[in-house]
Formats: sequence, C-alpha cells, structure tokens
Amino acid sequence: MSESLLALEIQELGLNLSEANIADLELFLQEMGRWNQVHNLTAIEGEGDSIRLHLIDSITVLPVLRQFLKSLNPKIADLGSGGGLPAIPIAIVEPEWHLSLIEAVKKKAAFLQHVRGKLKLKNIEILSERAEYVAVHQKAQFDAVISRAFTSLARFLELSLPLLKPDGLVFAMKGKRADEEMQEVCMNDWRLLADEPLHIPNLSVERRILVLSPMRKSSLSL
Repeated sequence: MSESLLALEIQELGLNLSEANIADLELFLQEMGRWNQVHNLTAIEGEGDSIRLHLIDSITVLPVLRQFLKSLNPKIADLGSGGGLPAIPIAIVEPEWHLSLIEAVKKKAAFLQHVRGKLKLKNIEILSERAEYVAVHQKAQFDAVISRAFTSLARFLELSLPLLKPDGLVFAMKGKRADEEMQEVCMNDWRLLADEPLHIPNLSVERRILVLSPMRKSSLSL
C-alpha cells in the first residue's frame, strides 16, 4: 500500500492530515492485516476494502466529533473496539484525546495492546473487560461513548448510559438499519441531536452517525 494511495483516499475527507498521521494509519492497517491472517480480527480482507471500510469509515466521524465535543482533551470510550475501530484511527489523528478501548475478546485485546506499543500511542488504554464491568468501575467517567458495528442501538445506549458524565454524548456509527434500530429506542429517555450521513470515497454504502444525549431526570419529571 503506497502513501500516495492512502493520501488520495483520505484527502477527499478534508481532514488535512499530516504525513506522520498518514504513516501511522498505514502502519495500523499493515499490522491489522498481518494479525488478521492468524487471529481473524475482521471479516474484511483485501487492501482496497481495508482502506475504505476500516480506516476511512472510522475517521469520517471526526468532523462530527469535533463539532460536539467541546473539551480540548475529551475522554471517550469505544465499546466493543474489536480491531481498534474507530478508536485507533481517532487516537492517531487526535493525540490530545484520551480513548479507552473496551474489548472483552482476549485475542482482540492482545492486538490492541500490540498496536498501542507499535505506534507508541500514549493517549489510549485497553480494557479487556465487558462493558458492564467497566461501567461499575468507571461510572460516569466519560465525555462520550462511541461504537462501530458493536450491537443494536438500543443495547448500545443501555450499555453507554452508566459510563457517561452528566453532559455526556453517545456517537453511534450505523448503516442502512439505523431507522429500524431507532424505532426500538425509547425517545423519552434519549434526545437525538444529530443524524449525519458519512461519505466514504469511492464506496457506495450507507453510513450514518447518530449523536444522542440522555434526557436529564429533571426533564423527565416536568
């Protein structure tokens, strides 16, 4: 995979990434491809699909995150991080943000630890635990919770709620079933702040990011 190919794909997103960013993103994909041959981290194989469906899919959310996260160094939890998506690409591009990658599957958590060391990412931590366990030990510690293809929207919101600070936000990366999954969410408990399409260059698949915030108890009592 050449830097020019990767840069060409990413340039269309208008993120103005540095050469160091691009090199680290490329190294991340190389390591994912190498581990995937043995450990089956992801079902998507092939260089082109990896670029578009993994890396670019993950960083397309950055403009929306930047819009809604007001802190200069927000603390974000990535639920069911899997091979590190979207957390690793976000951590590479936003070194001042702190990301906790929550992944209960040991082989995937081992890969995340490997990548953390390989890329010298000081702004991430790997939590090889179930989300329910982390919620007990880090209750209301996160400015945001994000997930990509982890579970249903209703279940994701249920798992995210105890992790969020009082003004915390949920960022749900979804595909064509987003509307169907929204029907299962009790909107008396959640407020939809944004529903934004995500454009992946040269790939005609539906991607959306939903931004939600929990309704405050004071609001529910009115």
